[in-house]
Amino acid sequence: MEGISLISKFEGRTFHIAKGEYRTIISGKDTKGKYAVIEMNVPSGAGPLPHAHPDTEETFYVASGEVDFRTENGIFKAKTGDIIRIPFGGAVHSFKNTSDRAVTLICTVHPAGFDIMFEEMNASDPSKAREIGEKFGNKFFNEDYLDQNI
Repeated sequence: MEGISLISKFEGRTFHIAKGEYRTIISGKDTKGKYAVIEMNVPSGAGPLPHAHPDTEETFYVASGEVDFRTENGIFKAKTGDIIRIPFGGAVHSFKNTSDRAVTLICTVHPAGFDIMFEEMNASDPSKAREIGEKFGNKFFNEDYLDQNI
């Protein structure tokens, strides 16, 4: 049986992704691929393009700040303490920090894999981000895709 562990705020690998700083808190290597936990520090104005991933479920806990989550069903303003769930199935979504302060999100992905994806993106030329994301099951949409479909 595996023992309980404490992960300090100084542990984990840090990456620079989508103009933010992401830190793998719990890697898929630690969970036999079942899930990963990633801290996302998102500066004002930053966030990913609309995308979907049918084979990965995400939950985002807003640890500090507020962020706009956009889906085909509308915009959700998530504030400190809120949780956003992106279920399996491929719902198109994005998020953007529209506030004037950085936002911290704790993202859990099931199954793991995005932790490795972020590692590969960080080590690669930024122009390869889309190609790497697609390799991990993501489908990307134009920046205005959700504007047209809300």
